[in-house]
Amino acid sequence: MNYYLTGIEGMPRLLECCEDPLEYFKRNLYPTQFQKWYQMNVPTFDAIENGYNSVIDKDQFLANMAGALVEYAKGRIDSCRRRSAKERKMMDLNMAMVTFVFPMVLEYKGNSSVPLTDKLIEAWKEAFPKSVLQAASFEEIEQGFHKKFCYITTAVCQTFGKPDDCYELTLLRNYRDTYLASREGGKEMIQEYYDVAPSVVKHIAQRENAGEIYRSIWEEYLSPCIRMIEDGQNEACRERYEEMVRTLREEYLYH
Repeated sequence: MNYYLTGIEGMPRLLECCEDPLEYFKRNLYPTQFQKWYQMNVPTFDAIENGYNSVIDKDQFLANMAGALVEYAKGRIDSCRRRSAKERKMMDLNMAMVTFVFPMVLEYKGNSSVPLTDKLIEAWKEAFPKSVLQAASFEEIEQGFHKKFCYITTAVCQTFGKPDDCYELTLLRNYRDTYLASREGGKEMIQEYYDVAPSVVKHIAQRENAGEIYRSIWEEYLSPCIRMIEDGQNEACRERYEEMVRTLREEYLYH
């Protein structure tokens, strides 16, 4: 069996099967769909693992695997004619990578799994410099569903000693899952949040003044958003929410 060829041909299928990730990224659908797609791709992971364990230049072997997936992603984006369509496709692919592709690779738990994930992140960043992806396992994402993926808000509330089911978190989650998700462009905004928020929290946590940063986020963005929701100013909250994501991305991911 040609492990190299089987791996190269199989890598694009990791994305082919999950290019509409938001449809299945729901607590009641995600586990079943993840396992279905994972089992579909086990032959690819078997080939990569066998090839990885047998080749001399393991680094280049995995770089080629990652390159095959990235080239497929480029082709999907290039096939979109309008700029807006390209941007939507980019968001879908970023979401698919974070919620399905990385977790599937890590779920295999082979010698090649973590190194391949690193190569995928490296190749994706080189091909799409504006994308800042962070890998998570299936177990970590499952745990995240219990927190409704409010990464930044949860981190801020923890600074104030607030529990995960506190009034503020519950209000903001309901706003996101009802009003924001139903508005034009809302799902794209939520996808962007899923993309950047874990890395933002990680970068802030590494700073000595993390507590001060979180308090600033609370005062400048979250507290005003809460007041706006309470007053029925949902669109104003949306604008402040969008400003927060954009500002934190620029401040903590690109500098």
